Amino acid sequence: MNRHQFNKSFFSTLVALFLFSLSGFAQQTTISGLVKDAATKETLPYVSFIITGTQKAGRTDADGKYTITVSGNYESIRFSYVGYKTQVKAIKPGIAQTVNVMMQPEATLMNEVVISAGKRQKYRNKENPAVELIRQVIANKAKNRMDAYNFVEYQKYERMLFSMSNLSDKFKNKRMFRNYQFLFQEQDSSKIGGKTLLPVFQQEKLSDNYFKKSPEKLKTVVIADKRVNFDERFIDNQGLTAYFDRMYQDIDIYDNNVSVVSNQLLSPIADGGPTFYKYFITDTIVNHNPKLIELSFMPRNNTDLLFEGKLYITMDGNYAVQNAYLTVNKNINLNFVRALEAKLDFEQNPDKRYHLSKSNLLVDFGLLKNGGMGFTGERTVNYKEYKINQERPDTTYRGAGQVLVAAGAETKSEQFWASNRPETLSNTNASVYHNLDTLQHIPSFKRTMDIVTLFFAGYKDFGPFEMGPVNTFYSFNSVEGFRLRLGGRTTPSLSKRYYFETYGAYGFDDQKWKYFLSATYSLNNKSIYAFPQNYIRASFQRDTKIPGQELQFVQEDNFLLSFKRGENNMMLYNDFYKIDYIHEYENHFSYTIGLRKWNQSPGGSLYFSRGNSSSPFDRINQINTSEVSLGLRYAPHEKFYQGKVYRTPFVDRYPIFNLRYTAGIKGVLGGDYNYHNLMGSIDKRFYLSQFGYSDVTVEGGYNFGKIPFPLLSIHRANQTYAYQLQSYNLMNFMEFVSDHYASLNIDQNFNGFFFNKIPLLKQLKLREVASFKVLYGGLRNENNPAVNNEAMQFVRNADGVPITYALNREPYMEGSVGVGNIFKILRVDAVKRFSYLNNPNVSSWGIRARVKFDF
Repeated sequence: MNRHQFNKSFFSTLVALFLFSLSGFAQQTTISGLVKDAATKETLPYVSFIITGTQKAGRTDADGKYTITVSGNYESIRFSYVGYKTQVKAIKPGIAQTVNVMMQPEATLMNEVVISAGKRQKYRNKENPAVELIRQVIANKAKNRMDAYNFVEYQKYERMLFSMSNLSDKFKNKRMFRNYQFLFQEQDSSKIGGKTLLPVFQQEKLSDNYFKKSPEKLKTVVIADKRVNFDERFIDNQGLTAYFDRMYQDIDIYDNNVSVVSNQLLSPIADGGPTFYKYFITDTIVNHNPKLIELSFMPRNNTDLLFEGKLYITMDGNYAVQNAYLTVNKNINLNFVRALEAKLDFEQNPDKRYHLSKSNLLVDFGLLKNGGMGFTGERTVNYKEYKINQERPDTTYRGAGQVLVAAGAETKSEQFWASNRPETLSNTNASVYHNLDTLQHIPSFKRTMDIVTLFFAGYKDFGPFEMGPVNTFYSFNSVEGFRLRLGGRTTPSLSKRYYFETYGAYGFDDQKWKYFLSATYSLNNKSIYAFPQNYIRASFQRDTKIPGQELQFVQEDNFLLSFKRGENNMMLYNDFYKIDYIHEYENHFSYTIGLRKWNQSPGGSLYFSRGNSSSPFDRINQINTSEVSLGLRYAPHEKFYQGKVYRTPFVDRYPIFNLRYTAGIKGVLGGDYNYHNLMGSIDKRFYLSQFGYSDVTVEGGYNFGKIPFPLLSIHRANQTYAYQLQSYNLMNFMEFVSDHYASLNIDQNFNGFFFNKIPLLKQLKLREVASFKVLYGGLRNENNPAVNNEAMQFVRNADGVPITYALNREPYMEGSVGVGNIFKILRVDAVKRFSYLNNPNVSSWGIRARVKFDF
């Protein structure tokens, strides 16, 4: 062959190869789409599909989406799903195309049903292949969890969208929305949330996460954070985010309990799962590598806090969950939840084990179970760049246990988000930020928020000043009689550094003015109500107080607490001169340093008497003290909503530690006594899976020094008809004082575990509650007037009968049993007192009620 022939032949070969490769390229076919239920229009997760005539197959993801690319001249794709007719769809070779599928449910005709005599076989765990399979999954949980690795790191993307849902056309067409129809989103009416939605909140977050097994540490660094920010006058944005984080926590299917909407639901692969769930093998997916078993499950009792749904288990020896679809029974004992759906996708690691790659949690809330306006929240989480057993320096894990926010995280550009989102936002979702910013400028919306804030927070905003709280404007008691109060405070609109607060009150029976004035300086240029606090405050207060009454998240002159049982004619008139410094840290450790001059005088029938004399000439008109105090508090992982007056914590499994030291200094600013007081407490919630949870408080205190009884520990009593968690509900005010004490409070909520097993009663969704409180204490001889004649005498009533006592060797005890979730908001307890029943004017039992909104 000469050179010319070779060149010609070579060129021909190149052309042939090019045309062949071009032909092969032309036959590259990409098919993607969405698979739905034809009847309900809901997306179907994990539907199996296969290219006809090949082994190329797959399954839709948790959202019903799929994509596959093949080379060749193939003309059809087949979809199959248990309970649905198989669908075959035509495809066009060589082009990218979208093929959406509507799966038709299998219909069973009545004349095809054959009824035979005999009992239906009873479900049982023994010799049940589905139960044997789930036991294998449970046995292999440890190796399929993240903490099976020494080191793990990954990037995590989160998106939270919260919307008003099931909106009627009448609501949508209100005059206030006439020019703002772009705020609404339309979807298929059969979907969760209904046809019309109005987004009210959206947040996206991107974080780097670093896990180390020994010692166990998890560090999270937020590198980007974008969210809707509301006017801080109306809404605590940080608290709102914390609330959604509490409601929509990460779902770990391998945990024994999964936290959803502030409740703990038993995982279908919990160690005790076979006791509470029924399992069924409903499909075997052989055209997937590895082969999968579809395992359906349902609760044995449909009102218990359990899931139902499907798991897809790998049959490669790992017995890992590759996909999960979780929902709840319509009869579950959950308040205000109309629908709940969670989807989990897992991807395989290089070592053939699996990690969570995507989760989606969708919950629809509403006052009415079957309709009406409500709220729908959806949280989607994607995990990528998953790396295992790549050790990093110890400095990488410094700050573990808390969420660190990188500088500039909240100012990332749109270009950054566009390139870092795992999935492109739809146009409607992308416009939520701008739309809600527009909504906040609508005058009618501002008026609505003003009214809502006044009703729930009790304050009326006037720009730089707000007036309230309105529930304290009017109250009454037996000493002051009819009492009027008016007050308010400045807002950050006036200054972010300086804050002032004041009120004035007048009692028409005692004809005395009470008032309060404070000035606060913020040291971190943040609102003094925002976390973390760092400020110094000077204040003066002249007002009344019932000795021994300590209230949580409510003020003493609240109108509703004016109604009390028994005698309530003893009060203290207090003058407080205070300087306080408060410093909180991001890890939720805080300390408070305080200086206080306290002058207290008896009011009503209360009196201070020297020695054992009953002569009015030996009575003391005033007790004067000067104190310095140090308070320490540590609440790891604490989350809360910052209200206008109080922080409302979202109680979780983490403990809260408190320690307070107070020293009274004689001769300084008129102080009459030297003393030291030490008090400590620990609060913790214990989750007990299907048995609910227990809130436990352990507290103790010790007073050093010889002091009059008003400076001792006057134990928390409650003479209102409201059930108080941290007070003794059948103890009278000032009934017991101690200079050393220890107490234990247990409040048990069973979440309907027993009521759910009782026919008919289970339909009411009631929940059992019980409590037990025990208090040990006593007085040293130097402070006990029964032993020491020089000690200040305890108070007697008009009949000369003592009303104040020291605890002896017998503890004070009371307990209660009750019913919660009455009308979804009310708890009623029957309270029983077990000790010191011979004290005058005591009740051995009583009925108390408490309003509590809970899911």
